Amino acid sequence: MAKTDPSYPLFPICAFLGFVFALIPLPWHMQSWNSGTCFFMAWTALACLNQFVNSVVWAGNVLNPAPWWCEISIRIYLGASVGIPASSFCIVRRLYLISTLKPIATTRPEKRRAVFVDSLFCVLFPVIYIAMQYIVQGHRYNIFEDIGCYPAIYNTLLSYFISMMWPVVIGVASAVYCLLSLYHFNQRRTACASLLSGSPGLSVTRYFRLMALAATELCCTTPLGTFFIAINAAGGQVQPWISWAWVHYGYSRVSLYPAIIWRADKKNEAAMELSRWLAPFCAIVFFAYFGFAVEARRVYLKVWHRVRRYCCRVLKLKMSGVDREKGFVL
Repeated sequence: MAKTDPSYPLFPICAFLGFVFALIPLPWHMQSWNSGTCFFMAWTALACLNQFVNSVVWAGNVLNPAPWWCEISIRIYLGASVGIPASSFCIVRRLYLISTLKPIATTRPEKRRAVFVDSLFCVLFPVIYIAMQYIVQGHRYNIFEDIGCYPAIYNTLLSYFISMMWPVVIGVASAVYCLLSLYHFNQRRTACASLLSGSPGLSVTRYFRLMALAATELCCTTPLGTFFIAINAAGGQVQPWISWAWVHYGYSRVSLYPAIIWRADKKNEAAMELSRWLAPFCAIVFFAYFGFAVEARRVYLKVWHRVRRYCCRVLKLKMSGVDREKGFVL
């Protein structure tokens, strides 16, 4: 099984662990109203789960057993491709506002307003992006052996503006915010530290961890998005937009690609592998930054104490039951 995939079963394991790792810090970030970070975790976890299912179901085969799942899967893939960068953008945008000494949302209405603004970037924009892909979607979807379901985007000039450019654009915008945040924080270090000390959900340490997370993510997604554009644009592969009917002719078909075919093109193989490893990588990096922090260890300790108390209670009940059985006389 999966003889053509050198990363099997490593990739499914990493994808599932990424799904779990991305969700572990979610409760205390939700309590702190860190909406950008929560959206980052949600999109990353969803992308990891999607990749996990695909890598298991289509390991070593190129069948089409679950069309309904592929319809869902390609939309998760498309949404995450802009949802994760958009979440990073919201994170660095918040850090920029802090570095310029803008007041931090403290009241419930202010926090709700901040969550609403982040939701526009991290939820509404990906939904619109997914809907817009139908314009340049040549047929239902593709299935790649070992990879699974994949969007079928027609390689025309319009696709670069509707589909391919947005991760790069968001990444560049995030990079600008990131640099400005570092500059302003360095200029107002004392004032920023004082402002952060009055925020229950953010500290100087967490500020820089969030900055490092956003910087790591944009250092991955922006070059990868640029690489995708370069590969698709190279070699005269861009097709002319003739008409809507031309692009969507035979829309109901599903194209199947065995590994021996799609892996023959090493550039295409590299792009496919990098794109599917990105979500588990983001999840593991996120957990590395936040899964071992002070607040995380505090939560782990509380969970451990609760589990220990529960186990002790169950053990005592069992022991008392054994004692009663020993003392029973007919």
